[in-house]
Amino acid sequence: MSQRVNGVIARAKGAPVEVTTIVVPDPGPGEAVVKIQACGVCHTDLHYREGGINDDFPFLLGHEAAGVVESVGAGVTDVAPGDFVVLNWRAVCGDCRACRRGKPWYCFNTHNAKQKMTLEDGTELSPALGIGAFLEKTLVHAGQCTKVDPAARPAAVGLLGCGVMAGIGAAINTGGVTRGDSVAVIGCGGVGDGAVVGAALAGATTIIAIDTDDRKLEWARKFGATHTINAKGADVVAAVQELTGGNGADVVVEAVGRPETYKQAFYARDLAGTVVLVGVPTPEMTIELPLLDVFGRGGALKSSWYGDCLPTRDFPMLTELYLQGRLDLDAFVSEEIRLDQVEEAFAKMHTGGVLRSVVIF
Repeated sequence: MSQRVNGVIARAKGAPVEVTTIVVPDPGPGEAVVKIQACGVCHTDLHYREGGINDDFPFLLGHEAAGVVESVGAGVTDVAPGDFVVLNWRAVCGDCRACRRGKPWYCFNTHNAKQKMTLEDGTELSPALGIGAFLEKTLVHAGQCTKVDPAARPAAVGLLGCGVMAGIGAAINTGGVTRGDSVAVIGCGGVGDGAVVGAALAGATTIIAIDTDDRKLEWARKFGATHTINAKGADVVAAVQELTGGNGADVVVEAVGRPETYKQAFYARDLAGTVVLVGVPTPEMTIELPLLDVFGRGGALKSSWYGDCLPTRDFPMLTELYLQGRLDLDAFVSEEIRLDQVEEAFAKMHTGGVLRSVVIF
C-alpha cells in the first residue's frame, strides 16, 4: 500500500522549491523504501532547480542522504528492514562492459527504482540523481542502499552520498594521490574540501587550497591544507609553482567546473602531472587549449565521476575512519535545518556562508 509523505519539489526552472505531499509506492522487485534521517543540501540540487541538468520537471530534490531501510521488495537480499544505510546514486549493474572489465566504479548501466513517486494528482516526479531524499521516506533501488555502521551520525555520513565522496575520491581514486605528492585544489566548497581531506589521508605532503573566499580557505586549512592561495589577488599558476619548487603540483583537482579555473589547473600541474576535473560545468561552456601544450606537458587529464567510488567498498571504510576520529565528517556540517528551509539553504550557497546545510527529519 502506498504512503503519503512530505517532500521538496522543484516545479519549474528557477521557481522556489516547495514542500508538498508525495506518494511513495510499496517497493517492487529489487527496490527498497528508506526512512530518511538526514539529507545534505548539495549544489547539484540547485542545478536541478535551475534547469542545469535537464528539463524533466517537476523534480523531487535531495540525494545526499542517510536513513534506515523500512521495507524491501522481492528478491532483495543485500539489505533488510532496520539496516542503517547511506544512499548512493551509482548502484552498479554488474553486467555492463565496465563491470565485466573489473571496473564497476565506471558502471554504464546503474540501477534506479523502476516505479515512480508521484504527486497526489498522479504527476510523476523525476528524483534527483535517481534518489529524491528531501523526503520523509523515499523509494530507491536496493543497490542504492549501502550499509554502514549504525553508530555513525546520519547528518555526517550521509554526506558520503555525494559531495564529500566526490572530493575524496577525486584525489585518491581518480588522481591517484600518494605519499609525498604535492596537490593543489581549486575551489574549496564541500567537494574541494573533500579533495583536501583525501589528499591528506593519502599522505600528500604539500596540499594547496585555492579559492576567492578567505572563509573557505580557512576551512580548507582545518581539513588539512598546508598552504592557501586567494585567487582574487594572485597569479594562481605562479603561486602554485612557487610553493612546489618552481615545478607545479603533481595532482591538481579542479572542483569549480569553469573554463578559466580548468586552464589554471592545466598549467599549475607539473610536467607529466595529473589534472582531475570534478567540478561540473554547464552545457554551454567550452575551453580552448593549444594542442602542443596538451602534448608537450604530458601526464593525464581526467574527469572524476562521483570520485570514481565504489560505494560498497568506500562508504563503510570511510565511515570506519570517521568513527575512529581520523576523518572529521562532522566539520562539513555547517547547520542542521528543517525540510521547509531548503530554499533558504540554496540562498546561502550564493553567499558562501555554509559548507553544508543538512536537513534533519
